[in-house]
Amino acid sequence: MLKKIVFMGTPFFAVPILKSLYQNGYPVSVVYTQPAQKSKRGQRINKSPIQGISETLNLEFRTPVSLKNNKEEYEYLKKLNADIAIVVAYGQIIPKEILSLTKKGFINIHASLLPKWRGAAPIQRSIMNLDKQTGISIMKINEKLDSGPVCNSYKLNVKNNDNAQIISDKLSALAAEKILDNIDKILEDKLEFKKQAHEEATYADKIEKLEGKIDWNNSAESIIGKVNGLYPSPGAWFIYNGERYKVLKAEISNGMGKIGSVLDDYLEISCSDKSIKILEIQREGKRPQNTKEFMLGSQIKKGSNLNNA
Repeated sequence: MLKKIVFMGTPFFAVPILKSLYQNGYPVSVVYTQPAQKSKRGQRINKSPIQGISETLNLEFRTPVSLKNNKEEYEYLKKLNADIAIVVAYGQIIPKEILSLTKKGFINIHASLLPKWRGAAPIQRSIMNLDKQTGISIMKINEKLDSGPVCNSYKLNVKNNDNAQIISDKLSALAAEKILDNIDKILEDKLEFKKQAHEEATYADKIEKLEGKIDWNNSAESIIGKVNGLYPSPGAWFIYNGERYKVLKAEISNGMGKIGSVLDDYLEISCSDKSIKILEIQREGKRPQNTKEFMLGSQIKKGSNLNNA
């Protein structure tokens, strides 16, 4: 008899995993995703990436604003009597009463090596923390945030120039492959779920836009961590002469000078130790530019000090 699978996810990160299940013949009975959002000016309705791929694959999808105290969704899932739910960056807390509605539980694919970086922004926090390794964890959801038992974790090395977009794509591809190794074993009770070491837990709080502000008094390495960790959104930024500039790509260099000063005509900036070379930058309201193009018409010159906002 075919198994019934519920899939819950929202962003692009979840798309390869849903596609992998579908393309490998797993019967996804229903997809849950966040409701479509109006764009800032209300001109357009933006469906979630998971809604988009569900429509393409002709999968039934549901978009409740909340699952909390939601009798309609509770009754729907109870009647469905699914075997398992796969959850990937859904973006909603799943209430206790709903967690009891599948035979093998709700299985979450989390983008960190738990118990490190529980929470909303594990990829960004890991890169900003200068971690050399990250990964995915396949775990059973319980009532507390990302604290359920884990059946498998898979590691991924973080390279110096890897940003949050690159790592997200790599982890998504890894998860799309590894879920296939796990789902049958979970359905057949052939995998052991082991309790996390809760005392070792760290938390990846949601990223606030203000966190992107660059402090040139920090080390070059930590500034690069911020640039890479917050790419593409919300981005690392600084203000000069009242204008905001987003640093999209940068690398560490060995220049020395007054902290915050521009050391040459190629946008190398002195930090508390060493310097960073900005490779790609975006002036507020303008398109991204490589440094050479940007410097042709910029008010930022050799000798400018970016601490003078």
